[in-house]
Amino acid sequence: MTVPTPARQSALITLLADDDPAISAQIRSQLIAGGPETLAWLGNHRLHPDPQARRRVQEVLDHFGSTEAEAALVSFLSSSGENLDLEEGVWRFVRTKFPEAPVAAYRAQLDAWAAQLSEEMAEAATGADILGRINRVLFTELGFKGNEQQYYDPANTYLNLVMDRRLGIPISMCVIYLFLCRRLNLPVTGIGMPGHFLCRYQTPREEHYIDAFHGGKLLTRIDCLRRLKQFAVDYEDTVLQPISPRRILHRMISNLHLIYKERRDRAEVARLERFLGVIGR
Repeated sequence: MTVPTPARQSALITLLADDDPAISAQIRSQLIAGGPETLAWLGNHRLHPDPQARRRVQEVLDHFGSTEAEAALVSFLSSSGENLDLEEGVWRFVRTKFPEAPVAAYRAQLDAWAAQLSEEMAEAATGADILGRINRVLFTELGFKGNEQQYYDPANTYLNLVMDRRLGIPISMCVIYLFLCRRLNLPVTGIGMPGHFLCRYQTPREEHYIDAFHGGKLLTRIDCLRRLKQFAVDYEDTVLQPISPRRILHRMISNLHLIYKERRDRAEVARLERFLGVIGR
């Protein structure tokens, strides 16, 4: 598709906003088939006066953005090993669903929270004290909490929505915790315990397991093993060992895959399976 005249553009947008799904779908396919030449002019119609036209224009633009973001994620995963940059991977994954998410702004927000925590921890004497201050800021002042009421909401996994809503599941809450601790140079790692994800703070003198889903509750190794026995979970001695950043990202995407599989959302299942196929290599 060559760049259409202004009159032709107007006609295409009108048809894209048509109430007949068949007409709208046909025009959408035509625009997508136009590739980069469509992008050259379609963005000028983001602020179209018709709300339905605006929405459908954005859907087409998001398709192009998501396709580009998916290629970028696959390239990143293919060229990275077990100790990939988890934060980079998480934000690249977010962009596959929300291609226009302001990732730089979210990173800057994490930087600001870490700077606040750095001041808070200036006089902390022990690891427990450090973690207590992180927990107060993150869970009391900022209001992050585990989403127990809507645990299987996909929004609990996409980190932009987790930060916006201050709600998440164990792994996404722990990822926020990990990103802050990374900025603070703290010895905190992710622990992929079966059925529940934790963080661990460990030095030669102290070891604390952190349940970010439950307000940063500090647990001992015995507490963790007791929980596994309580729920009759089979485990090995390595169950409380840190897992690699690649495995963390794999688990995040796997959680979503299971949710969409349960919902019989074939498009999302197929999309996520493409990523799992690459990350699992």
